[in-house]
Amino acid sequence: MSADNKLQKSWLYRPENRKKLWWGFAFVLAVTVLAQLLIPVHGHFAFDEWFGFNALFGFISCALMVVFAKVLGYLLKRPDDYYDKKSFDKKYHDKHSDHHV
Repeated sequence: MSADNKLQKSWLYRPENRKKLWWGFAFVLAVTVLAQLLIPVHGHFAFDEWFGFNALFGFISCALMVVFAKVLGYLLKRPDDYYDKKSFDKKYHDKHSDHHV
């Protein structure tokens, strides 16, 4: 049995379980945010004690990291043949050919 077949048969990858997983994650998130009603929060700053601040801060931080990664990807993107040895050698020799004559 290949590794792909094992992953496809895992309960995490079955289409019927995707909706259950999303509901489970939403439930855990709601419980952790609502726990702030029962457990006092002692933050270093006033906004640290706002209801749901940590969840909102985590979401915004994650969203900003995704946006930053996308922008960085566009800035650093290179053509598919960027490291093609033949094109590099040809460009180099064409540029420096007058020095060897």
